[in-house]
Amino acid sequence: DVAGSGNQRVKLTIYDLLGRQIRTLVNASYLAGRHVVRWDGRDGRGNRVASGVYFCRLEAGSVRLTRRMVLLQ
Repeated sequence: DVAGSGNQRVKLTIYDLLGRQIRTLVNASYLAGRHVVRWDGRDGRGNRVASGVYFCRLEAGSVRLTRRMVLLQ
């Protein structure tokens, strides 16, 4: 959750192990609260990516979070 009130600009981006951007899932304003975003395992061009380790980067206001995730297809 991102604390605060009102709209926040939110950006959620997937990166590979080499730091290359794979896909931006969200780049929009959201009201504060809990939201769910699902990644279908595809890159920005719609191609399936390989199973492996990826990083998810969330930017919302002053908050910057990066988490590691494993994609199994």
